[in-house]
Amino acid sequence: MNEICHAIAIRIGSKDLDSDDIPAISTLLSCCQGLVTVDKGPLTVRLIHFTLQEYLCRHPDLFGRTHSAMAETCLTYLNFPHLKDLTAGPCPDSIGTPFLEYSALYWGTHMRMELSDGAKTLALELLGQFDGHISAKSLWKSINGGLSFAYHPGDKLFSPLHCISYFGIAEVANTLINMNKWDVNQRDGGGMTPLIWAARYGHEEVVKSFLREKHIQPDQQDTNSSRTALSWATRNGHDGVVKLFLGRRFVGPGSTGRRWGEAARVAGRLFGWRYVNPNSSSKSGRTPLSWASGEGHEAIVKLLLRREDVNLDTPDTIYGQTPLSWAAENGREGVVKLLLGREAVNPDSPSKSGRTPLSWASGEGHEGIVKQLLERKDVNPNTLNKSGRTPLLWAARNGHKGTMELLLGRKDVNPDTPDTRYGQTPLLWAAEKGHEGIVELLLRRKEVNPDSPSKSGRTPLSWASGEGHEGIVKLLLERKDVSPDTSSKFGRTPLLWAARNGHEAIVELLLGREDVNPDTPEKVFGRTPLSWAAENGHAGVVKLLLRVADVNPDTPDTSYGQTPLSWAAGRGHEGIVKLLLGCTDVNPDSSSKSCRTPLSWAALNGHEGIVKLLLGQKEVNPSTRDSRFSQTPLM
Repeated sequence: MNEICHAIAIRIGSKDLDSDDIPAISTLLSCCQGLVTVDKGPLTVRLIHFTLQEYLCRHPDLFGRTHSAMAETCLTYLNFPHLKDLTAGPCPDSIGTPFLEYSALYWGTHMRMELSDGAKTLALELLGQFDGHISAKSLWKSINGGLSFAYHPGDKLFSPLHCISYFGIAEVANTLINMNKWDVNQRDGGGMTPLIWAARYGHEEVVKSFLREKHIQPDQQDTNSSRTALSWATRNGHDGVVKLFLGRRFVGPGSTGRRWGEAARVAGRLFGWRYVNPNSSSKSGRTPLSWASGEGHEAIVKLLLRREDVNLDTPDTIYGQTPLSWAAENGREGVVKLLLGREAVNPDSPSKSGRTPLSWASGEGHEGIVKQLLERKDVNPNTLNKSGRTPLLWAARNGHKGTMELLLGRKDVNPDTPDTRYGQTPLLWAAEKGHEGIVELLLRRKEVNPDSPSKSGRTPLSWASGEGHEGIVKLLLERKDVSPDTSSKFGRTPLLWAARNGHEAIVELLLGREDVNPDTPEKVFGRTPLSWAAENGHAGVVKLLLRVADVNPDTPDTSYGQTPLSWAAGRGHEGIVKLLLGCTDVNPDSSSKSCRTPLSWAALNGHEGIVKLLLGQKEVNPSTRDSRFSQTPLM
């Protein structure tokens, strides 16, 4: 509300703000004939309905030259003397200068959309004092995500050339360049040159203006990421800017009359063929071709591929991924096709982690790219990365059934190869992650062992049971070659995993099997399925287990000596405590190894309802002391 009222009070070209011109919100609303309202709370002004916004968007000429008027309003405000006086201090209080942030951030956007002589004059007035102006600091902080930095009068964090290059206003950029007051290669506080800003945001005319300068250094890198202007333009897909840079080197005045050749000849006459390095790399070692490939900018990739001096297969220094690898990972099918058409590109080049383009495409589910790579004789479909995962295993783990079908169509692909890190096969990963379609696909293959354990001893049934994938559990239990009671290295059965994690439907399925022991304790802590379900509050699972005659409801674990009742009481699961107290063979006063009873645990953790239940049991001694601190429940 304060923003719009101050904006309306500004008289374009005036030298200061007259506070008497600031309207009351009631006056503003009455002038708008009910088409504008104010939301309570933050007092935000908005149109009364979205249909009004749609109408205004369909009729942009209702109010004449709106953008130029808004630009002139913002610039008039920024040129007010009281704002100039704020340059030496920190950011001003928004209450005193409510229109500052918007003006500083968007005057250039409005001006680029609609340039007027008045806006140009006001902009040059502001830019003449921009090095120390508070709006420079506001814009800089906004662009850089509000990062804090030391600010002193005279700091050239964001010069007029940087500012106008960021906004992309070519006519003002030409004027500033011709003034020769600022170094065209000067870096700002973030290490960016004006040319880099213009190239990064695709401002072609501004880029042309800089490239006409004799002293311009087109290959200068920013100090933060070591990217050149060409690298930024390539990454962000600004084809026109890329053409300007590349046209300066390899297309001469005698080129044929195609569009690109004509554009390049014009660029050549303008810029004199000064050299731009197309293989310059950032700190991460990524070249313009790497960025363009990874971002899927096909037109720019085509431009770069026309250069004889472009390195087509250079890996970056951090991940060791080539342009083809980046394109395959990000699903850039058209770029992959372009790169695979070049002999200099290795279609099977591994990254530092050992992942090939096929591995990346398979793991991300990019079927079109997988098809292209599998058609190549020089691509190994079984290559292991450093953790021993094949492309098929990546596809299975991430749930890409279509990719799985493509890979399984190859006779030389082993569908049951485990990774070397965890010893998990594709089936194990699919069962763990819940990819039912892939599990079904793999179970049709004779080569696949449906009961193969990982290094930890967990089978596909164990993973599916523990993660709650009921459909997969059903598929596996239908198999005669799957043991439903196999223990992992820690002695945990599929039933224990399902009970521990509260998967009732799976517990019921497993309890329906005669070959499943419902009371098998694990090896490490000696805890039964009932013990885990009681501690974790899975009342439904507890009910199912208590119905089974073979389940002992009072078995203490071997590690702490706590019974299911003790665990439930300590965790505050009142409903489960009631269930267990209803069993005739449950001792309500059993002691753990530290002599703590269920009452002691409940009292310690503040579970009042459970304390009342236990005190109502005749067998419970309320004065039992534990062996560690000799404390009673009351203590």
